[in-house]
Amino acid sequence: MFENLKEQPADKILALMQAYREDDREQKIDLGVGVYKDASGNTPIMRAIKAAEKQLWEAETTKAYTGLAGDPAFADAMVKLVLGDAVPRETVAAAATPGGTGAVRQAFDLIRMANPKARVFVSDPTWPNHLSILKHMGIEFTSYRYFDNETRSVDFAGMIADLHQVMPGDVVLLHGCCHNPTGANLNIPQWKAVIELLLEREAVPMIDIAYQGFGDGLDADAEGVRMVAEKMPEVLIAASCSKNFGIYRERTGLLMAVSKDAGQRKLNQDSLNYLNRQNFSFPPDHGARLVTMVLTDEELRADWAAELEEVRNSMLGLRQQLASELQRLSGSDRFGFLAQHRGMFSRLGATPEQVETLRRDHGIYMVGDSRLNIAGLNKTSVPILAEAIVKSGI
Repeated sequence: MFENLKEQPADKILALMQAYREDDREQKIDLGVGVYKDASGNTPIMRAIKAAEKQLWEAETTKAYTGLAGDPAFADAMVKLVLGDAVPRETVAAAATPGGTGAVRQAFDLIRMANPKARVFVSDPTWPNHLSILKHMGIEFTSYRYFDNETRSVDFAGMIADLHQVMPGDVVLLHGCCHNPTGANLNIPQWKAVIELLLEREAVPMIDIAYQGFGDGLDADAEGVRMVAEKMPEVLIAASCSKNFGIYRERTGLLMAVSKDAGQRKLNQDSLNYLNRQNFSFPPDHGARLVTMVLTDEELRADWAAELEEVRNSMLGLRQQLASELQRLSGSDRFGFLAQHRGMFSRLGATPEQVETLRRDHGIYMVGDSRLNIAGLNKTSVPILAEAIVKSGI
């Protein structure tokens, strides 16, 4: 049997990480992997998470299973964090998943179960794993224009034109904030226009929100998501706790199915439970319990929100520093988009050849499409990167 297996395409980001580790140059910069790093290059455990772990170690008395959808308190806390008061809680079915990736996978599974003929429209570009999972599952998908490589901003006219091809029952996958890999995001008037189009085309929005709090703040980053949930008859939301709680390896996510018809919630919840059972039975609990503790304890939540704001402002500062340094070195404002983008990532708009030059000549590692992780920088490495970008002809 095993002889029939075929080699699968290597994950480009993981391959980049390996190449970086094998590079023995003293001066090198890793801007590839999507993990937050502080100024010293570490991915720290957040203060509130560490405090919650200490409390949990003292108080926890069992490691028995929770439920197929996870601990209901986790779902309650996360629904409140993401959706605020946009919709009544009784309209939201929710299930814990192994990370945001698990939530995305379960959402695609629910789409396939509910409407096998649905097409999924994805932004060009999008997080590569969206496409990989869709291909693996055999779900039809098509792309819509999103990023203008010349202006390094949202190609909104192209996006709207392409979304007019959506048919009733199709799914449109949107990034809730801090678009990965471009860093270019919809503004509020654009969100409103997208909602109007989706209503007109009778499409179902699916939102992947993995970086809430990394862009303009916890509530500001969720504003578009909340508008969609409030206005649309149905919406799927895949949320990740990996980044904003710093618990990458705990694999903590949540899938929400929102329906204006509260009577639909039981069937939606039963379907989420069923899918969890088929794929992994019970979701991981440790990370979810820590998140619940942080979000429901006033002191822990305040400390978490304060540290998250420190992280956000640090990335904004690095963005501004990089844009300013590039303006100084190039004498051009063409890199101003770096200060306008939000989240961990920006897409430089460089060619694969220029990206290779950065790696070969300057020891700077980024994904081939020129996505760079702003959080991989510090105040010392920003000038090094800026000089390399200019020397590489970007």
